[in-house]
Parts: sequence; C-alpha cells; structure tokens
Amino acid sequence: MLYPDVAASGSLAAALRAEAESCLGAVPVTSSDSDPLRYAAVASTLPHREPLQINAWSHERRWSIRGTEPFQGLALLDGRTEDLTAVARAARAWHDGAALDDIRRAAPFVHLTGRSEVPDHHPARLTESEWQSMRQEAAELEYAWKEPYQALIEAAYAEPALRALYPFTSHWVLRFSATTRPHLTVVGPCLTAGSDGTYGLGRGIITPDLGRFDTAHEAVALAVRHLPSGLGPVTLAPST
Repeated sequence: MLYPDVAASGSLAAALRAEAESCLGAVPVTSSDSDPLRYAAVASTLPHREPLQINAWSHERRWSIRGTEPFQGLALLDGRTEDLTAVARAARAWHDGAALDDIRRAAPFVHLTGRSEVPDHHPARLTESEWQSMRQEAAELEYAWKEPYQALIEAAYAEPALRALYPFTSHWVLRFSATTRPHLTVVGPCLTAGSDGTYGLGRGIITPDLGRFDTAHEAVALAVRHLPSGLGPVTLAPST
C-alpha cells in the first residue's frame, strides 16, 4: 500500500534505478531474495566497504540506508529519507568510493557515525575511531540522561589509560577491551551514568559494587586504579 511504484517495478532495486537512472548509470543494484520489495544493496568499488544496505520502512513511506566496514561490521554511515533520488545519490557516491564527507555533501540526509575508515585495520586507529564514534553518539543523544552520560564518556576519553583501550557499551554501560572487535577481550571495571547525575563503578554491568560518585572524574579515576597491570597497546581481535 505504501509503495505502489516499487510493487509495479517488481523490486526496490528496479524502482531505485527507474527513479534515478541518470544518477546510477551502470552501477549494479541488487535485490534481496527473501523480500525484494523492501531491501536492496549497492556494492562499493572499495574492498573495505560492505555493500550499502537500503530498506523500505513498513509503517510509513521512507527509506533507510546503512554502510558498514567488513572487518568489525560497524556502521560508517546511516540515514533515512523520503526521497528515493537522494538514496540513489548516496548509493552512487558509496559505490564510487567517495570520501564519507563527500557522500554526505552529495546526499545531506546521510548521517556519519563518527567512525573513520581504517583499511589496514591498524588497532590504534580502530580504537581512536571507536572513541570518536562513541563521543559523537553521546553528544547526539536526546534522552534525559544525555548530560551525565556524555560527561562520563568525555571524562573516560580524557584519561590516557582508558583512552588507550578499545571502548564499547553494553546496555549503556561503558566497558573496555584489550582487543578490537569482532572478538573483544574485556578488561577493567564497568562505568555507568545514572539519570540522577551520579556515576557508578562495578565489576559487572548490573551493580556498581565498587562505588557511586558525584562526578564522572571520580568514577573514572577509580576505574584507572582497578585496571589490571601490564596492559599493552590494543591488538587486533584474535582469529577464531
């Protein structure tokens, strides 16, 4: 009902090409075998980019995109729009290997996650990329506890011992790893930001059994003291 044009074309891939043939040119657009009316993908000429995923919403007429890197499977960009031609512009730029900022300029609905492309999988650059994504995510939050959570992320990033570790979250709990994704090696305690403006530190993600503090800096300082000794630079995820 929401996409009669897509249904008439037979697939989202065909509808996308019909909408923006001059933009896409000879760029291949593939359909999902399981749900061709809702899903399509556009590959990139760059080996360190997965195909751009395009999907149609089920409850209103809108499309979403997501572009990831293959090593960790994390998003470099995403976005949503009601303009299928804008989707085609983003897909063409992704396919052609345009820089992430240039993709956003070509299609302003595109949202960059803050991650950098690290084709050589250098663990220090992957770590810094993840920190930048986490900082951006905290700054963009719209929840009531945005300010304490952002303060926690910034306080942890300002501490060299924690900034040297690979950050990740589980249920909005800040945690650290000695290896990059996709196989994390968890080290140290867990940091939390409460909606009441306090900060917790714990051995697990449920209870702040190591203390609750009035400032993020206090919690971060104690977290550093609970790090295991002998930690070296972050390494790539071990192979399985």
